[in-house]
Amino acid sequence: MRTADVVRTAFSSLNANRSRSALTILGIVVGIASMILVVAAGEGARELILGQLQGFGSRTLFIEPGREPTGPSSFVEIFTDSLKEQDVRALTMRGNVPGITDVAPVVIGSYAVSWRNESVRTSVIGATDIFAEILDVDPDQGVFFDDEEIKQRSPVAILGSEVRRKLFGETDAVGQIARIKNVNFRVVGTMPQRGNISFFDVDNLVLVPYTTAQQYLTGTDYLQTILVRVESEDIIPRVKEDIMGILRANHGITDPAKDDFHITTPADAAERVSMITGILTALLTAVAAISLVVGGIGIMNIMLVSVTERTREIGLRKAIGATRRDILSQFLLEAVLLTAAGGIGGIGLGTAMGYATSFVLSRALGTPWTFVFPLQAAAFGLVVAAAVGFVFGLYPAQRAARLDPVEALRYE
Repeated sequence: MRTADVVRTAFSSLNANRSRSALTILGIVVGIASMILVVAAGEGARELILGQLQGFGSRTLFIEPGREPTGPSSFVEIFTDSLKEQDVRALTMRGNVPGITDVAPVVIGSYAVSWRNESVRTSVIGATDIFAEILDVDPDQGVFFDDEEIKQRSPVAILGSEVRRKLFGETDAVGQIARIKNVNFRVVGTMPQRGNISFFDVDNLVLVPYTTAQQYLTGTDYLQTILVRVESEDIIPRVKEDIMGILRANHGITDPAKDDFHITTPADAAERVSMITGILTALLTAVAAISLVVGGIGIMNIMLVSVTERTREIGLRKAIGATRRDILSQFLLEAVLLTAAGGIGGIGLGTAMGYATSFVLSRALGTPWTFVFPLQAAAFGLVVAAAVGFVFGLYPAQRAARLDPVEALRYE
């Protein structure tokens, strides 16, 4: 029997039972759609996070308290309070670390900010003008707080556009007094609408001097982060080693295994993001693969039913010359065509869901979430779908091929 005849017969058989065929491949459609959606979401998340990291620039290092986590057992060490003002002074001291251009201490908290009868809970960041420069945000009204106000721990604040709108409406905010944690803060400036920059929703935050945040808000002399900007990317590895040496000396650490801080470079952050999203994508894809197995079992069951229903047809075809190979090829091809159709449907459904998800997330997060069509995953999914059809269709096809033509013709 020619290959074209086998293909034509297989298509005719599937077309004769379109409703059953459609229901049979549902598991395959869901499995492939889930795979496409998961891989696309992982890639979209990776691009979003890397894009946010780029907002800090490729010359910025992050110093954070706590030993760098190496696994679940060390996770708690992330929250060790160890960075202080003396570390900032040591890093800014001329000649200590050649190549450093800026050092920005950062204190972060969430507080209710109020004016008269209006109140909004938002992020309050204690920082310096260097932090704003790194993020490339400048007041559109008023001024930024100066070094003297930082030194004097002055209760002054700069408001993001949304905070200003929610509190003051059309009233000029500059010069007004807002309250944060029962402390009066004089508004010295407001920022224009900027959206999300480097994980910070600039429109919904308040900037105050970091020294002021320590005294009036956190009540501690600790820092959550120190941002360090260097002259060029080429010197980042050397600067990182120099900083580690200075901080170890400041903290009295002689054994690197006992570090109470860790430094993240842009390359480290990108590698970590790729690793985490890769692991999550792999795990969720494995879960999605369960649908493919379930779909494969459904294919096998329906093909066995089909063999039983078409026993006389098989006997007749064998009686007029069809070989075992012809019967095997036809039923195997039917199974592969079913799952391949499910794979194509799954790719279409997964793509549609991916675009819908990216739209919803973009609206919810307030930042563009790009749908990245996973071409390799789609091609792989189609191959896997066909392979599932082959594997789970093999037993029913063999069973059909082994039927005795005489017994098959007698089947009622």
